[in-house]
Amino acid sequence: MDNSAASPTNTTKIKDLDIPLERDLFLRTLIRELAGTLQDVVGLKESEGYISIVGQSMGAWINSYYKEALGQSTLSREQIIDVLVDLKARICGDFYVVKQDEENVMLRNRECPFGDKVKDRPCMCMMTSNVFGSITADSMKYAKVELRKTIAKGDRECEVVVHFKRSEAAKLAQGREYFGGE
Repeated sequence: MDNSAASPTNTTKIKDLDIPLERDLFLRTLIRELAGTLQDVVGLKESEGYISIVGQSMGAWINSYYKEALGQSTLSREQIIDVLVDLKARICGDFYVVKQDEENVMLRNRECPFGDKVKDRPCMCMMTSNVFGSITADSMKYAKVELRKTIAKGDRECEVVVHFKRSEAAKLAQGREYFGGE
């Protein structure tokens, strides 16, 4: 069997091979595989719990950058909305505001920062929930994040509602609550 026509010559350098491996793809794939293992071993709810802990830490870390850059200890509702959209854009997401009022904001997302690696890994959406919830609750003292639609579950876009107050709508919403300090 002669495989010489289909394979690189012996003079081809390994570093010159056309292999789509780079840091971003490697890290997104690593996170996907970790999330998949968690989902398979402990189940979806428990894996969401583990990723929520990481998301909360990430939210606090990201929030500290924005507050420091703005020179503020808390953010206004308008700034929070801008931060949520901006932080996702910085990590290659495509969130945009659909509607907003004093009680909540509805955002949609056309591109997940995890790219196609999020498909069938709904526990990874806890990163968005916890980052958004942590940032919002830190300044507003309360947040409830609804993940109404997600790319991870096969929707074309994500639809996320962040509630700023413990309103009747927030009480009825399916989502996670977050509380900030006094």
